[in-house]
Amino acid sequence: MVGFGFDVHRLAEGQTLVLAGVEIPSPIGTVAHSDGDVIFHALVDALLGAIALGDIGEHFPDTDPRWKGAASSQFVEHAVGLLRERSYTIINVDCTLVLESPKILSFKPQMRENIAQLCGLPLERVAVKATTSERMGYVGRKEGVHAFVVCEVQPT
Repeated sequence: MVGFGFDVHRLAEGQTLVLAGVEIPSPIGTVAHSDGDVIFHALVDALLGAIALGDIGEHFPDTDPRWKGAASSQFVEHAVGLLRERSYTIINVDCTLVLESPKILSFKPQMRENIAQLCGLPLERVAVKATTSERMGYVGRKEGVHAFVVCEVQPT
């Protein structure tokens, strides 16, 4: 079974940029109710979608003050727990980040490690890729960031 997730957040000066649990030094960061981690948010939607359990907004609504400033790793742990409760195993995770800047090459190993640890996967089953939008659209103008995640799960 395959799950697909997508997330997008606005960017603004003076905000923190967290990607796959890694705080990235940057003058701009995400505007969000939680920590605004687009990779983890897309991962949650991919995991939930793989077995038709709704989406991140149903489980963690941005109207709920409990999630104000929350670390998105909590959301991933919840989704992984739901899969395990239903006897599913995660096979792999493939993430693509679309962000004009800053460049994240040096942060990718830690991002992969964070995802692998949260999902209970060996590192070789976690991919984190990044691209730009070639200075086009809201990503190109550094107004926003988005991420796509695909995962495969199977019954245990």
